[in-house]
Amino acid sequence: MEKQVNKLVKNRPLKTILQYALIIVFALFSFFTQAQELSYENSKEYTIADIKVVGNTSFSEQTIITFSKLKKGDEILIPGEEISNAIKKLWKTNLFSDIEVYISKTEGDAAYLEIRLSDLPTLNELKIVGVKKGKQEALIKENKLQEGVKITENLITTTKNYIQNKNRKAGFLNTKVNINTIPVVDSLDNAKVNMVLTVDRGEKVKIDEINFEGNTVLSDKKLRKAMKNTKQKNIIRILKRSKYIEANFKEDLVSVIDKYKENGYRDARIISDTLIKKNAKTISLNIKVEEGDKYTFGDIEFIGNTVYTDDYLRRKLRIEKGDTYNGVLLEKRIADNTSPDADDITNLYQDHGYLFSTINPVEVSADENVIDMEIRISEGKPTYFNKISVVGNEKTNDHVIYREIRTRPGELYSKSNVVRTVRELSQLGFFDAEQIDPQFKNANPDEGTIDIEYGVVESGSSQIELQGGYGGGGFIGTLGLSFNNFSLKDIFKKDAYRPIPTGDGQKLALRLQASRFYQTYSFQFTEPWMGGKKPVQFSTSLSHTKQFLYDATTGNADKDRRFNITGLTLGLAKRLSVPDDYFTLSQALSFQHYDLKNYNTGLFTFGDGSSNNLAYTIGLSRNNTFNDPVFPTGGSNFSITAKLSLPYSLFNGTDYEALAEERDANEALYADTTNDSDVRAAASNRISEIDQERFKWLEFYKIKFKGDWYTKLVDKFVFKSSLELGYLGAYNQDRGVIPFERFFLGGDGLGTYSLDGREAIALRGYPNQALSDNDGGTIFNKFSLELRYPITLKQSAKIYALGFLEGGASYNSFKDYNPFNLKRSAGLGVRIFMPAFGLLGIDFGHGFDPLPGGTVKNGWETHFIIGQQF
Repeated sequence: MEKQVNKLVKNRPLKTILQYALIIVFALFSFFTQAQELSYENSKEYTIADIKVVGNTSFSEQTIITFSKLKKGDEILIPGEEISNAIKKLWKTNLFSDIEVYISKTEGDAAYLEIRLSDLPTLNELKIVGVKKGKQEALIKENKLQEGVKITENLITTTKNYIQNKNRKAGFLNTKVNINTIPVVDSLDNAKVNMVLTVDRGEKVKIDEINFEGNTVLSDKKLRKAMKNTKQKNIIRILKRSKYIEANFKEDLVSVIDKYKENGYRDARIISDTLIKKNAKTISLNIKVEEGDKYTFGDIEFIGNTVYTDDYLRRKLRIEKGDTYNGVLLEKRIADNTSPDADDITNLYQDHGYLFSTINPVEVSADENVIDMEIRISEGKPTYFNKISVVGNEKTNDHVIYREIRTRPGELYSKSNVVRTVRELSQLGFFDAEQIDPQFKNANPDEGTIDIEYGVVESGSSQIELQGGYGGGGFIGTLGLSFNNFSLKDIFKKDAYRPIPTGDGQKLALRLQASRFYQTYSFQFTEPWMGGKKPVQFSTSLSHTKQFLYDATTGNADKDRRFNITGLTLGLAKRLSVPDDYFTLSQALSFQHYDLKNYNTGLFTFGDGSSNNLAYTIGLSRNNTFNDPVFPTGGSNFSITAKLSLPYSLFNGTDYEALAEERDANEALYADTTNDSDVRAAASNRISEIDQERFKWLEFYKIKFKGDWYTKLVDKFVFKSSLELGYLGAYNQDRGVIPFERFFLGGDGLGTYSLDGREAIALRGYPNQALSDNDGGTIFNKFSLELRYPITLKQSAKIYALGFLEGGASYNSFKDYNPFNLKRSAGLGVRIFMPAFGLLGIDFGHGFDPLPGGTVKNGWETHFIIGQQF
């Protein structure tokens, strides 16, 4: 290099070299002089004579000048903040990739400015590689990669981070995202780019091992168990996969320390945690802990309490001197944030008006590993509700909501009453249970007052059932309408029909079903607050059914051979206050008239005549499930009912013992095939006459019990256990058990068309009603376990998946009863609840036992669920 310079110098005349030197010196002098002049200390005031916009932009010159806030004729300092602010304002538009402001020339105190900029390129086409087509649309929407969007560095960076984080949460730790942009020039010279987004998820990474170091008190197994969301590989684990998610892992490290605190080691800490990549598919986690010493509780003193005595608070705390120190338990006994109605000291105060109370546990001594505590309480003033309001109800009238609200103006604040109000509003079924939101407003600790506003979001509460199909030899049509927020008082108001009068919380249901062989008409009406002052529910239903026998010669219904049922039911149900106000006592009086004309089918022992069923039903139920009635996450729901007829045999003067003996004799005559046809026909007619006498007025009693219990497990999993029992008996054994009101076990449990008041009991994995005799059972029991998981609980549709285990059996008498001889099944299913259509679902059940009379297990059955209870 030195030789080249020397050569260059030698080949130039000295005069030329001096000229070049002077030019360089002058340039340097000009540069430093200009820098000096352009510094803020040497700013000069100019008047803007003109502004021009140059560069690659599709925006008009006037638009850009307007955005810059610079105006012709303005007096500005150059350099100065006006120019800087103009550049900042243009950057904030997020429309340009390059922005510069120049002084093109000056004339005295007049400056000519030039704004030079380039538009940000817009997205022309997007190509996605490595993502399934079905998921590309969601990716585009989530990252706002629609055609025409401005391509910024921030957009590219956030898109990469989003895709990487999303895949890492799914266990793909090695996800790589590459984004390339290719400039495109269109006919208008607009700045556009094509983008190629490539996603390489790589292999799913699983946790091969979780190792602990430094632990002697608690084993590795116990510490791994404390980690609820981070698990190592185990082939028998189903609910929790061994994928690594950093956020979950950090939470589980806290859980490890909490596990130590539960066992008295309050000084335990995580010294280090290390992630080691073993290969492309597996990692191991090494966690080093320091356990520290074990502590016990010493003296526990309460400071500042005047409302409750020390002894009462100690009983509520349930921690004694000498107990192993448990910081997690102490925190829960003072304020359990996992349960809004927990039995803790904070709720004790808040349920009795002390909303602004604060309770803080403080360690005052830790000598010799014994921790003395002070529970410092600031009770504050009792707080009273001032204003109670509801927002969001557009259809439901205010009085329907306010009668369910447990908080009243002027009453002491009670957290439990707020929680209960949310539950009661959820149970109405008129609002989206997931969006009921109580908001506290205008809290005034000095005056001891607070307002509360319940926000609700109305959901569709009416349902329609419209079905058509071919079955039973002909077309079957069904029309069902259920209005669950009906208003009877507005039925004559023309303006109230949108499309029907609504808002008063009443229920109206109409159902029509017809084919060539039967017709069913039913009407139901329910008023939940009869009189409007107390929760006394009045209900009534009216139904009529016609059934015709099949005429084999014509293939049509034989209208001369028919069976009619007409029924009327009146009911009252009252919400009780004892033992608690979750109990409801219900009573109903029902009457059914069965009328047969030449209807000989074997279902009844007489084909001509009538039968009457006058019965009184009394039931006691308790429902404290919460909060969403479609997907309860806790609580229980049980009911016990007794349906009773009058004991007619005690006072009607009929000798049923003699009738039973006569019937047995005629059955023997009919069964003896050696008798001539006239003798057997006479015996059959006499049996029908006797049964007509026996069943002219039905005499029976029926006892049923059903209980459901819900428990929330890990994550969103909910465990449901159920027990169901039923027994149909007779007052007079000579009269016998009636052929009506029986139990039919098996299948989906839907109320298929029936003539005799039968009850269909679901037991999945078997055909409908296949686990009972043709005439039905008089005893049944059923046990069920379900594990549920919500897929979505949005207002438009609530969807959850489930797995189930079931067992049950049907019996004809107590001598056959064996509660352990069950028909067992298991399977999977899904439920979809849409407000307009009710509950829909499908179950795949596998029956492990043979049907009655069979020898081979039943195997798989598919059940479709329409409108069944939750």
